This record gives sequence, C-alpha cells and structure tokens, in this order.
Amino acid sequence: MNAPIAEHQVVGTPLRHDSAHLHVAGAAPYADDIDETHGTLHAAFGLAERAHANIVSMDLTRVRAAAGVVAVLTAADIPGHNNFGAVAHDDPILAEREVQYFGQPLFMVVAQSHELARRAARLARIEYQNLPAIIEIDDALLQQSFVLPTVTLERGDWRGAMASAPHRLRGTLRLGGQEQFYLEGQIAYALPREDGDMLVYSSTQHPSEVQHMVAEALGVSVNRVAIECRRMGGAFGGKETQPALFAAAAAVMARHTGRPVKLRADRDDDFLITGKRHDFLVEYEAGFDEEGRIASLDVMLASRCGYSVDLSGPVNDRAVMHIDNCYFLENLRVVSHRCRTHTQSATAFRGFGGPQGMLAIENVMDDIARHLGQDPLEVRRVNFYVPGSRDTTPYEMKVEDFIADDLVGQLADEAHYHERREQIRIWNRHSGNLKRGIALTPVKFGISFTATHLNQAGALVHVYTDGSVLLNHGGTEMGQGLYIKVAQVVAEELGIGVERIRVSAAHTGK
Repeated sequence: MNAPIAEHQVVGTPLRHDSAHLHVAGAAPYADDIDETHGTLHAAFGLAERAHANIVSMDLTRVRAAAGVVAVLTAADIPGHNNFGAVAHDDPILAEREVQYFGQPLFMVVAQSHELARRAARLARIEYQNLPAIIEIDDALLQQSFVLPTVTLERGDWRGAMASAPHRLRGTLRLGGQEQFYLEGQIAYALPREDGDMLVYSSTQHPSEVQHMVAEALGVSVNRVAIECRRMGGAFGGKETQPALFAAAAAVMARHTGRPVKLRADRDDDFLITGKRHDFLVEYEAGFDEEGRIASLDVMLASRCGYSVDLSGPVNDRAVMHIDNCYFLENLRVVSHRCRTHTQSATAFRGFGGPQGMLAIENVMDDIARHLGQDPLEVRRVNFYVPGSRDTTPYEMKVEDFIADDLVGQLADEAHYHERREQIRIWNRHSGNLKRGIALTPVKFGISFTATHLNQAGALVHVYTDGSVLLNHGGTEMGQGLYIKVAQVVAEELGIGVERIRVSAAHTGK
C-alpha cells in the first residue's frame, strides 16, 4: 500500500466538530427532535411510592379512564422477559409483586400527549404492605446484604508489616454519590416496522446492549430490532445500561398499540428511576515509617449498589484496582463489599469506580502527612512507583513508562508550589475565619475495560464511485467529537481529505 499523501495526514489536526454548524444553529436533531410519525403516542411510567413493599393491590381504573389515555400496561402485558438488566437479569421493566426502591416503575401509560400520560399515571390507587428497607451502607453491612459476593485482594505479608510498622493510623472516609445530570434526559422513540420488526431511536451509549434488551422484552430474535443513535445530549455513564429500560418499555407499548410510542422521562421521574454514581464507605489502617512510606495498608471498600447488580461488579473491581493510584503498595489487603440496598441501582459514572479508589488512597496520604506534620506532596512522592524495583501493581501488572515523579517535580517547580504553600501557611496563621489551601495530586488511570472482551470495536466503510466515503462505526457521539476523530483516521488511511467522508448515525444494523 502506498503511504498516505502528506497533505492528507490529518490525524491529530484540530478540526471543528462535524456537527458544530448544526449545534450553533440549533438544528442538530436529538431523539426528541426527530419528526414524529403520524399516529405517534406518548408514554409515562407509574412509579412506586415506597422503598420496599409488597404490592397488595393496584387499581388502575382511574388511569384507564383519564383523558387521552389509549392503553395501560402492567408486567403481565410484556410479551417477552420482564427484564432490562444485561448482566444479572435482575432488573424488571415493571415491578410485579415487590417494590424494591422508591420510584420503581409499576405500570405504563400510553396517551395522546406526554402531559396527559404523566397526569394519568398519577391517578393509580395502590395498596402496599410495607417491608423493612435497607437504605444506608452501614445497615447493609450489618445485615450482610450484598448484590454480589465480597471480593478480597491481598499482597505480601500485610499483617506482619502492619505489626512491625513504626507508625499506625486508622481512618474513615465517606464518598457521596452523584447524579449524571445529562442535559438531554432519558428518551426512546419506538416505531413498529413491517412483519414484527422494531426500530427504536434511543439516547444511549450502548446501542447493541439496548438492542438485546428490547429483543428480550418483545420476545423476538435480535435481528428483528434496530437501535439508532446519532447523538446524545450528554451521558457520563448514565446512558450505558439505564436507557434499556426506556427503550424496552417504549417498544413493548408500540407493539401493544401497533403505533409509534415516545417515552421521554421528565427530569423528576428520571431522578427517581435511574441510578447514580456508587457512594462508598472507606475504612482503613495504615502502617508507615518516619518519612510516610507505607509499609502496610488494610482497606475496606463498601459501596451502595442499590437493588440490582447493574454494573456494580466492574465498577467496584475498578475501585479495587485503583486503590494504588501512583503508589507502590508492597503489603496490602483490600476488601470490597458490594452492598444491596432498597435504592435505585447505582450505575456507570465517569471514572467507573476509579475515582472512588483513588480518593481512598489520597485520603490515606493526607492523613499520614497530618499525623507526621509533613508536606502531603512529599509523602506522596516517597510512595511513588519506582521503575525497575518498585514497579508492580497489587494485581501483578508492571507499570511501564512511569513519569509521575519527574512530572510532579516539574509541576511543583513551575507552579512555585513550595513558595505558595509557605505563603498560605503564613496567611492561615493570621486569618481568623478565611483559610486557604493548595494541593498537587497525581493520577494514574486505567483506560481499558476490565472485561477484556469489551476492548474491541468495528467499523463499516463504503467507498462510492464518485470517490466519496460513507463511514459507520460502533462508537456513540455524546459531545466528545468521536465522529470527526474516526473520520480523520479513515481520511489519513485512504489518503483523502476528511471533507469527502460522511459519518452516519450509530445503528445496530451496521
């Protein structure tokens, strides 16, 4: 193959986003902007008002009689599997007999408009038998309530090293959850096609998983379902597994009515239904020397996973595997509890467990520095990986090209860290209420999936007779400019200008 022409070596060139002209003109269509087919109906969920309860009775008479209502569906109306959980199959689309969290969908309403569907969904008369609810991590630990078995990672003689360490320190840290708060909420638009096929426009990071879950809910083979996503108005992990609920529900309602159905979650419903970042309880004991070098570390990580598995396995695994961050931990025990609570199922969020693990070890570093009266940056640096000797992670991976120490040294000098720290110390000594602080914190983050089979991708390239190219790939666009980046790779490989490449929407049919 001939080398690409020099003027077409476009990888790394700063180009504008391929949809920039549409964004600034307000003309970039998101799922809710797609022209609605004649006869489109709108849907809403009826939500549980208990954290944990048995459903004694559910009277939907007033819901069915409400203005504009076309159909009301319960779990019994789902033709296939009542599940949208891809990992453990423990996420019901609609609760059947037991409510497992406040806000869990119980039934679906299809009406002539979004507002009419939401109003009708509030008219149900539901009788509950309240059950004990586990809400907090501490209660889950006390009752040994877990969605997955506890995982323990051990390295070296952590007990012996702890016993002989000159200094020992215990600490506790609580990390709260977070709402992804994507600007575009959860939405799906399902359109029945000929001979039982179904097309769903979904705001999702994972079209193929949504395809599988919709097919299961409809009780059809996967080749009967197509998912399309041109762009998302933000995701941050909240649209990895959670969109399958909305897509599956919309598809079931479209199948039942024979008409297109749009399910757009109002923001308050979205908050109640969907999962957040896992919040964590961290407890640790550290043994260390006069310089702050850690001889032994014993850490307990407990996360609130919610009522189902979702992605709690890999999220917590990543937290375990980021407990080292940039530091060599020769003697270590990490115990990771995945707590089951009667709350929304916690899900993916940027960093995917990594931030929780790194915050844990950084808190340890700060506590050690305070205990010894040392600069926290120096305690961090003395614990850094050392190429050639102290360079293996607790999970037996060799750390290559470790430059954090040199980089931190350079940053500290260029940012005048030590001078500014001294100025802040003097300021704080003389300031009664207003205090200042400064920190320089390193980060080492793994960029691949812990499930290695997920580290793959595919693309379809059509070259037409006029020299233009149509490109489709498995990635999704959520504002990061992925489409133009992939187009740059194709342009350079083919030796053509990027303007000759058209990238089509992510579509499971391709």
